[in-house]
Amino acid sequence: MFLTQKISHVIFPFAGSHLHHMDPGNDTGISEFLLMGFSEEPELQPLIFGLFLSMYLITVFGNLLIILAVSSDSHLHTPMYFFLANLSFVDICFTSTTVPKMLWNIQTQSKVITYAGCITQIYFFITFAGMDDFLLSVMAYDRFVAICHPLQYTVIMNPRLCGLLVLVSWIMSILYSLLQTLMAFRLSFCTEVEIPHFFCELNQMIQLACSDTFLNNMVLYFGAMLLAGGPFIGILYSYSKIVSSICGISSAQGKYKAFSTCASHLSVVSLFYCTSLGVYLSSAVTQSSHSSAISSVMYVAVTPMLNPFIYSLRNRDIKEALMRFSGMVATKGTIVLG
Repeated sequence: MFLTQKISHVIFPFAGSHLHHMDPGNDTGISEFLLMGFSEEPELQPLIFGLFLSMYLITVFGNLLIILAVSSDSHLHTPMYFFLANLSFVDICFTSTTVPKMLWNIQTQSKVITYAGCITQIYFFITFAGMDDFLLSVMAYDRFVAICHPLQYTVIMNPRLCGLLVLVSWIMSILYSLLQTLMAFRLSFCTEVEIPHFFCELNQMIQLACSDTFLNNMVLYFGAMLLAGGPFIGILYSYSKIVSSICGISSAQGKYKAFSTCASHLSVVSLFYCTSLGVYLSSAVTQSSHSSAISSVMYVAVTPMLNPFIYSLRNRDIKEALMRFSGMVATKGTIVLG
C-alpha cells in the first residue's frame, strides 16, 4: 500500500495570496488551491529555500555528470549504463517538475497554486515517478541476466531489447499518468481548498472534492498497486534468482565480484522503497499531514540527489569515466585558452 504514496504524490510550490473562485455560487469553479507548506514561520523560509536550492543544484549537477560520463565514454556503452543514464535523466526531470516552482513561490511568499498548474504537475510528477519504478525494475532484470546467464548476456540484452524496455516504460507511465489526470478533471470542489502539504498531493486533492470520489479512489489505488507493485515484485524475483546464483558460486572472490556488479543498484532500490515506506508509515502512524510532508522530502529531493553519489562512489567504471571526462574537458579548455 505504501507504493501508492509514491505514485499518487505531486510536488508543488508554495504559492500565495488570495483564493479565487470562478463563480462563488458554483462548487465546480475552483481556480486555485492553497498549499499550506511546512511552516508559516517567516524566519524559517530562508532556511527552507536554501536547503531545497542546494539539494536541487546537487541533484541536477550529479545526474548530469552521470549522463555525460556514460555518453562520452565508449567503455560505458553497455545496457547497464544505458539504463543508468536514463534513470539520471528521469531523476532530473522528476526534481525539476517540483522544486524550481516551489523555490519560486517561497521567494515570492505565495501559497497559491492554480488549478491548471496543479493538474499539470500531477501529470508530469506521476509520469516521472512511474518511470523511476519501471527503470529500477528493468535494471534489476539486467543484473539478473548478467549474473544468472552471463554467457547469453550480450545476446539477450541486445540494443533493440534495451530500447524497447525503455520505450514500454515510458508508454505505460504516460498512459497511467494521463488516466489519473483525466480522472482528476471530473472532481468538483467547494470552498475548502487548503491542501495541508508543501505540494499538491493527488490523494488529498481527491479528499477535498465535494463530488463522489469512489471511482477516483479505486482507479488511484488499483492503478498504483498494479504499476508500482508490479515492478517491485519483478525486482524481488530478480534478486531472489541473483542471490540463489551467487550462493552457488564456490569461491569467495567470485561471490564478491558477482555481488559487486549489482551492489549500486541494490542500494538505490533500497533507498527508493525505504523512503516510500517511511512516508507511508509516518502518515499512517501519526495521521499528520505535516509529518507526511516532511517525510515526502526524502523521495522527492533526497533520493534523486543521492543516486549519482551511490553509483559514482561504488562503481569503479563510473569513477574512471568521470576522471577521463574531466581530463578531456580540462584539455579542451587549455586549448581554447591557449
